[in-house]
Amino acid sequence: MNFNLPILPTISTTFIVLSAITVAIGWSQIRQGKREAHQKTMFLGAVFAIIFFVIYASRTIFIGNTAFGGPDDIKIYYTIFLIFHITLATVGAVLGIMSLVTGYQKKFAFHRKLGPITSYIWFFTAITGVAVYLLLYVFYHGGETTSVIKAILGL
Repeated sequence: MNFNLPILPTISTTFIVLSAITVAIGWSQIRQGKREAHQKTMFLGAVFAIIFFVIYASRTIFIGNTAFGGPDDIKIYYTIFLIFHITLATVGAVLGIMSLVTGYQKKFAFHRKLGPITSYIWFFTAITGVAVYLLLYVFYHGGETTSVIKAILGL
């Protein structure tokens, strides 16, 4: 195990976990009929997600992404898992924006249908994001830090 953890990925992963926790709290609040608290908590969850994204995107642009540094025989499984995570994160972000917009526009019928789907996807995004972080920086030493395409495709 690697305990010399890189600061930016550690901070950004912390923010995505905080985002998922606040979404869970917000979901609980709306089930209790606490609409105003729900709105504030979900907004905070969105802020945490945006902080994650700004850190992640900045690191990607200015430093690059870290390639998988684990054994070659599991690299294909990591790559498939990473693509699954990226797909979930993209869908979750789009649905998250839609959920926030429909909530603020008071389109509650659609918001009530979309919210739980968005939340489940966001929880899985956070869980798979933590797994990617653990595989890249904790269980194995990260590989070369390089461009996004090279990191994903292993070129």
